[in-house]
Amino acid sequence: MVKQIIATYKEAVEYLYDVPRFTKKNSVEDTQKFLKVLGSPDKSMKIIHVAGTNGKGSVCAYLRGILKEAGYRCGVFTSPHLVEPTERFRIDDREISKEEFLQAFLQVYEALDWDALSREEGYHPTFFEYLFFMAMLIFQRAELDFCILETGLGGRLDATNAVSNKELTIITKIGLDHTEYLGTTLREIAWEKAGIIREGVPLVYWDGGDEATVEIQSNCEKRNVSAHPVSKKDYTYLDFQNKSIDFSYHSRYYNYISLCLRTIARYQMDNATLAIRSIEVLDQGKTVTKEHIVAGIQKAFWAGRMEEVRPDFFVDGAHNADGIEAFLDTVRADGYEGERILLCSVVKDKDYTLMIREMAKSGLFHKAFVAQMQSYRAIDPLKLVQLWKQHTGQELSVFDTVQEAVETLLAQQTDSQRIYAAGSLYLVGEIKEMLERC
Repeated sequence: MVKQIIATYKEAVEYLYDVPRFTKKNSVEDTQKFLKVLGSPDKSMKIIHVAGTNGKGSVCAYLRGILKEAGYRCGVFTSPHLVEPTERFRIDDREISKEEFLQAFLQVYEALDWDALSREEGYHPTFFEYLFFMAMLIFQRAELDFCILETGLGGRLDATNAVSNKELTIITKIGLDHTEYLGTTLREIAWEKAGIIREGVPLVYWDGGDEATVEIQSNCEKRNVSAHPVSKKDYTYLDFQNKSIDFSYHSRYYNYISLCLRTIARYQMDNATLAIRSIEVLDQGKTVTKEHIVAGIQKAFWAGRMEEVRPDFFVDGAHNADGIEAFLDTVRADGYEGERILLCSVVKDKDYTLMIREMAKSGLFHKAFVAQMQSYRAIDPLKLVQLWKQHTGQELSVFDTVQEAVETLLAQQTDSQRIYAAGSLYLVGEIKEMLERC
């Protein structure tokens, strides 16, 4: 491997996208060793570590929102990005600049052992590991109060699990996703996710009343961890109006708190509740007030989750079976009385058969369309057409590109139609990128 001259943000991003061609997954021990090479930036941080199948990014957004209202400075590292890699790094309310991205990239780049790499030896981080190291350097420089880290895949072997000084761990909903890496049952996947648990560090987790919960509780008992379950019993849905959701959270310190979510996504009540309980466990009622919680939840936003990108055009990042179920629950309850139009596409390494079946059999959509995504992981749209027809007897219309699909649907949209796009974060990313150019 030959060291290159990299001087621009574009060149840095291109290098990172090429990383999978010349490196492999490294161990957590390898990640820990390289963190030391970088000066152990994680040791100066108070880290909140978030794992799970669905809802991780949303929980991170709600955590950041509440802590900001309470006067704390937060850095948040999430994945994936929708348009630009800079989206993965947030300091307080802002996404980092391309200049900050390049500076951190070069700091990691110069720390690599290029003599060893030139001999095809030595350590080189994977794409995700590289971004994680950049996050640690960026957040160290910002001198934050808290660092919120979302795992990339799993938990036990995830690069983010190499950090020291965890203040709190959180496990969101567990579902059947990435089964080729994490296991084929909820319990096996929960075991991998529970790998973020540290002895003496409290855990807040989503209690689904299933085998995943049993596994998480077992891990907590083995590691002497105080476990704090959260479920739908911890909140009460109140009302839906003006594309927002009113609900009431049962607080440990303030009895019932009336809250408002600026979204139509019903599943965000679960994620907001998980975040609030996490703040209560972390802060123990000392500095975060009821007013901080109310304002933080109301102002929080997480892109690509039932996001209205144009009037009555919503995009949702649902990309696995549980995500699609949550998406459909939201559509059923959104109160729209006109025609619903669906634009979908999925990647071939997901359970697309089940995802398409659920969307097709829901009976929620007056018309449905599929578009060819640019990603190499995208499935052939004709397979989706065949699956849709099996369940509905109807043909799906196919667009050659996402851009063509969006332009056509928006041009033809009437005042009595609402468009929904779901099935893949790649789909959401392409739509947002295209609309940002317009």
